[in-house]
Amino acid sequence: MAAELHVELVAADRSVWSGEATLVVARTTSGDIGVMPGHQPLLGVLESGPVTIRTSDGATVIAAVHGGFISFADDKLSLLAEIAELADEIDVRRAERALERAKSDTDAASERRAEVRLRAVSAH
Repeated sequence: MAAELHVELVAADRSVWSGEATLVVARTTSGDIGVMPGHQPLLGVLESGPVTIRTSDGATVIAAVHGGFISFADDKLSLLAEIAELADEIDVRRAERALERAKSDTDAASERRAEVRLRAVSAH
């Protein structure tokens, strides 16, 4: 069994993060899933939520992901997201304003995106 897996986190408009990891936790339509080296092959649909990547050097990378797909085979994990942002790219004040705006507009989808962004930052 390999000690690490290769991870590619890609958004529709860019490559967000790529590297070696020991664990990735993501939210799918079936619930949260943790993927480690040697995991069974899988293909799933990503829900909006934070993705946590434990890198091979012991660091933690957190991203806010909004929809997409997760695929794993041969110790290669692909996270193909509609929208993805690393936690340190998120402007907290802007995300808080977006959350307030979404709540006042009763826009559930926008409210969910803003909440995910803020959860990703607070977990970072």
